[in-house]
Amino acid sequence: MINEYINNNKDRFLDELFELLRIESVSADSKFKNEVDKAAEWLVNSFMKLNLDKVEKIKTKGHPIVYAEKILDTSYPTILVYGHYDVQPADPYELWDTPPFEPTIKNEKIYARGSCDDKGQMYMHLKAYEALQETGKINFNIKFMIEGEEECGSGSLEEFVSSNKEKLSADVIVISDTSIINNDNPSITVGLRGLSYMEVELTGPNRDLHSGTYGGAVNNPINQLCEIIASLKDSNGKILIPGFYDNVITYQDEQRDEINNVPFDLSEFKSHIKIGDTFGEKGYSTVERIGTRPTLDVNGIWGGYTNEGAKTVLPSKAYAKISMRLVSNQSSSEISRLFKDHLNKICPKSCSIKITDHHGGEPCIVNTDTKGYRSAYKAFQKVWNKDPVPTFDGGSIPIVALFKKELGLDSILMGFGLDEDAIHSPNESYGLYNFYKGIETITCFYQNFADDEK
Repeated sequence: MINEYINNNKDRFLDELFELLRIESVSADSKFKNEVDKAAEWLVNSFMKLNLDKVEKIKTKGHPIVYAEKILDTSYPTILVYGHYDVQPADPYELWDTPPFEPTIKNEKIYARGSCDDKGQMYMHLKAYEALQETGKINFNIKFMIEGEEECGSGSLEEFVSSNKEKLSADVIVISDTSIINNDNPSITVGLRGLSYMEVELTGPNRDLHSGTYGGAVNNPINQLCEIIASLKDSNGKILIPGFYDNVITYQDEQRDEINNVPFDLSEFKSHIKIGDTFGEKGYSTVERIGTRPTLDVNGIWGGYTNEGAKTVLPSKAYAKISMRLVSNQSSSEISRLFKDHLNKICPKSCSIKITDHHGGEPCIVNTDTKGYRSAYKAFQKVWNKDPVPTFDGGSIPIVALFKKELGLDSILMGFGLDEDAIHSPNESYGLYNFYKGIETITCFYQNFADDEK
């Protein structure tokens, strides 16, 4: 009956998701503030239609958190669903084949910003609950906490969670904001990397100078910033900040073999992103580099004159945004401190440096010996007819470590995206197959968790 209900309502589910995808809820850019609020209101209305006991749009110092719950019986187990309704900026718009906020279906995929990360995946939970509600198969309580700041660091979330432990109390937390290996090989994420995100501002002279009059006598901050950035890693991809690897866990050969024993096609990986070869820390596989090793990457660099034509200036300032993905046992605050100390030390007297710590998050490893993980595993087995593979994901979801710290619960990371979905990039997409299959799998997870007495 549940699958029949999902099949009979496919078009409506998709139409509703398209409404949400049309809202330009970019949390990192203040000019979209009203759109972010509009997305929160849209979710409130969606929860109201589910006849939940309590639906709230909760103000924070940043963007609102939408909370909803249905407590049917205090003796039932309680499931807490986390997701986010904000999205990454769509820039550069000119690289999109279709408008980023006008969802389009091509090749059995939904193309739109947020289609996979995370509106499409988050919305599956609402539709899964609706399907169970309409078919009369609910023997659990549910709570939803959907935030609007995940893509800009979840700045308001820690205070909210620590101040609302009773409100958020549950028996399991489930998050659909990750991916599977592919549609032939489902997987459950058991590890996430943390994040330290920094901005560097390097200043040379007090104003832009004539590059002929001053060139060769005054240090160019763009040249110098490039030199500083180049010095942070060696030719083998090793990060050279002192102390950076001090707390990184070294896996034994047997553990490394297990981590690498996942269905991974290197040729397919390279072809999807059109690269001739991979690059990364020497001595580690691509799977290990993505999931179990830390990184340092420049996310943006700018300065000087970049418009059409020529302007021969020696710029006053240069900027870069740099992110470091962290692995289990590393601390985002400690890595940020090491980064700042190192750059302050190597910056020459000919320039001054300012380093801003934007946001961070802690890495985590999920305990697989739990009722929640067992319920997810069985759901994939039943719906996908295949055993899911445990995988380490290279991305970061700061709330997962925060939930563990504040609520004492491991999160079940049950995502359905694919690497080819191009999240954070132009032409982000989410497969229709994954959207509907995800709804079906989530209903099965809910039922498994409610019925499993072990």
